[in-house]
Amino acid sequence: MIVKNEQLEQVLRHISDGHLGQAMAGLENYLLAYSHPKEQESLARIREDYQLMADYWQQGYKDEQREVVYRRLLQRLYALTKGMTISYAIRNMSFVLATYKRARAVRKNWALESLKHDLETFVADQALLELKTDEAKADEEKQLYERQQMLRRDLFDYIWTSRTWSENLGEAFVELLTSPTIDTIDQQLMVSAMTLSLMNAFDYNKVHVLMTVYQQSSDEYVRQRALVGWVLAVDSQIQGLYPEMTNKLRELIDDEDCRRELKELQMQLLYCLKADEDSRLIQQEMIPELIRNNDQFRITRNGIEEIDEDNMEDILHPEAAEQRMEQLEKTMRKMMDMQRAGSDIYFGGFAQMKRFPFFNDTSNWLMPFYAKHPGLGQALEDKHQRKIILGLMGHSPFCDSDAYSFALGFQQAMGHLPKNILEMLEHGELSLIGDVIDEETAAQPAYIRRRYLQDLYRFCRLFPSRSVFNHPFDEADGGRRLFFLLQPAFRNTVLADDMEYHLICATLLRRMDGIETDELLVDTYRKVLEKDAYNERALRGLARLLFKVHDYQGTLEVYERLLELKPDRWNFLLNKAVCLGRLQRYDEALKILYKMDYEQADDLNVKRVLAWTLVGSGKLEQAGKEYSQILENSQPEGDDLLNYGLCQWLSGDIVGAIGLFRHYAEACGDHGFDAEAVFCHEEAPLLEKNGISAVEIRMMIDAVRDVQ
Repeated sequence: MIVKNEQLEQVLRHISDGHLGQAMAGLENYLLAYSHPKEQESLARIREDYQLMADYWQQGYKDEQREVVYRRLLQRLYALTKGMTISYAIRNMSFVLATYKRARAVRKNWALESLKHDLETFVADQALLELKTDEAKADEEKQLYERQQMLRRDLFDYIWTSRTWSENLGEAFVELLTSPTIDTIDQQLMVSAMTLSLMNAFDYNKVHVLMTVYQQSSDEYVRQRALVGWVLAVDSQIQGLYPEMTNKLRELIDDEDCRRELKELQMQLLYCLKADEDSRLIQQEMIPELIRNNDQFRITRNGIEEIDEDNMEDILHPEAAEQRMEQLEKTMRKMMDMQRAGSDIYFGGFAQMKRFPFFNDTSNWLMPFYAKHPGLGQALEDKHQRKIILGLMGHSPFCDSDAYSFALGFQQAMGHLPKNILEMLEHGELSLIGDVIDEETAAQPAYIRRRYLQDLYRFCRLFPSRSVFNHPFDEADGGRRLFFLLQPAFRNTVLADDMEYHLICATLLRRMDGIETDELLVDTYRKVLEKDAYNERALRGLARLLFKVHDYQGTLEVYERLLELKPDRWNFLLNKAVCLGRLQRYDEALKILYKMDYEQADDLNVKRVLAWTLVGSGKLEQAGKEYSQILENSQPEGDDLLNYGLCQWLSGDIVGAIGLFRHYAEACGDHGFDAEAVFCHEEAPLLEKNGISAVEIRMMIDAVRDVQ
C-alpha cells in the first residue's frame, strides 16, 4: 500500500469537496514544514489567480466563466498536490525511491523528441537487419535487442514513477502510442507503466491518454491494455472536478462496441478473483486424480495410451481400465472447460515459477512475449530447444508472464526428458500445454484482454514488492476499482438502459453486503423487470432480497410470477408455500405442502416447511410427527433441532424442549446459540400467540444457558 501523508490527504479532500481556500491554506501549512521551492512557487501562482478572480467578484463584475475558472484552479491545485503525494511516497518507500533514481540516472534526456527518435530508430534497425544474412546479423541482432530491452526497462520505470503530467505531455504520449513507426511491444509496455502509475495516484492527463489511445489505436493489443488501464483508473470520487473526463467517458460508452467490452471486462475481472479458488480445486482434486492414473498411461504421438502390463487385472476387473480412462478424460475435460469458460487454471501451477532472475525487472512481469527477449537468450540459443519452445508457444493458452516462465523452466527440464519425447516435441507431434488456441480466437479482443488481465493479476499477487501498489484486485476498498460498473461514473450513462448491464451489477452487488447494497440490488432488479417482466434471473434475485428484508407479500408476488413462467419448478412452489406461511395464510400453504409431500415423499426440505407450517397453524401433534421423521431419517440440520424444540415447548413438553435447545446449542459450535435473540425477537410473535409469557421465556433462556 502506497505511503500517504495525512496533511496532503486532507488537502485532497478539501479539493474534492470544492473548497479551494481551505485546500490552499492546508497546502501552505504543509509547505511551511517542508522546503519545496518549486511547489511553493506553483502554489503562489494559483493563489494570485484566485485573488484576481476574487477581486473582480468583489467589485461586482459579472463573469460567465467564473465557475469554469474556479474549477480550473481546483484542477491545478489537485495536480500540484497529487504530484507532491507521489514525491512523498517515493521518498518514503525504498523500492520506489531506488527505481525512481535509477531510471533518471541511466538516462538524463527523457525529452519526448529524444525518446521518439530512439524508439523509431529501433524499428528502422530491425528492418535493416532483415536484409542481412543470418550469419552476418547474429551478433548485431543480439546487441540491438539488448539495447532495446534496457531502454524498455528504463522507460517503464520512468513512467510508473512519474508525477502528474501536463496536457502537452499527454498529447505527446498519445502520438507515441498511436504511431505506426513505434514497435507494438514498446507501446504496450508504456500503457502498462501508465496503468501502474494510475494505481497509486489518479492523474487526469494519463487517464485521458489511455482513453484516447483506446479510441484511436489500430493495434488491438495496445487498445485492450489501454482499456484496462483507464477503466481501473476512473474515479467517481473526483468526477465533479473533471467534467471533461465525464464527457469523454460518455463519448466512449455511446459506442456499442465499448459497452460490450466494458461488460466483458467486468466479468473477466471477477474470473481473476476466482484464480485462487480454481487453483485449490485443481491442486486438491484434479491433479491427485491425474497422478493416481499416471502409472497406467503413457504419452505417445497418437495421444494418451494405456500401459498393458497387468494381465491378471484384465481377467478379474475387465472394466477397470476403461473406468480409469474415462475418469482421466473427464478430469482433463473439466480443466479445459474451466479454461474455455474464462477460469485462470494456470495461476497456481506457475505461481512458483516467478523466481527466475528474469522477473527481477518490474517491466518483465507485464512484457509481451517475444522470442528475441535477451532474458531468454540461454533458453533459445540451442536451435533444437528454440524450435521446441517456440513451437509450443506459437498457440499456447498461457498469458505472457506464464509463457516466459514456461520457456525458462522448460529449458532447465529439457535435459531430463526422454529422447523420444523431445523428438515428438520438435516435430510438433506432441503438446504439453493442453488445448492449443487457434489464430481466430487468439486475435479476439476478449481473449487478448483476458491474457493481459492474467498478467496483471500475477503481478499484483506475486511481485515481491507488490505492497507498494494499490492493486485493483483488492476488495478491501469496497471493490471500488474492481467492481467498476457500480461507480456512478458508469451508472449515469446509456448503460443504465442496458438490461444485461443491470444483471451484471446484480452479480457484483451480491458479493457485497449491507443495507445500502440491498437497496441498490432491489433497484437494479426492478430496472431489469421494467424491460423484461419475466426475466427469471432478475425475479429470483428480487425474491431473495425481498425475503431477506421480510417483505413476504412482495416475495409471494414474485414467486407467483415465476410460477407463471415455469409452473413445474418445485423450488418456486415450495418458496411460495413458505411465503404463505410467513403471512399466516396457513390453509393455503398446507394445501400446497400436503400435495408436494405426497408427490415428493423423500424430499426433506418439503417436510421441513410442512412441519414448521403445521407449528404456525397450531397443529402441533402433526408437526411433532413430521419432525420425528426428519430427525430419524437423516442427519438433522441445526434448525431442525431448534424448530422441533419450539414445537415441543408450545406442546407443553418443557423438558423435551430444553433438551433440543441444548442439542441445538452444541450443533451451533463456535457460532453460538443466541437464545435471547431467537426467543425475544425472531420467534416472539409465535410464542406470544401461543400464550408463552415473558417470564417463561426468561426461564427458558436461563435453562439453556446453564449448560453453555
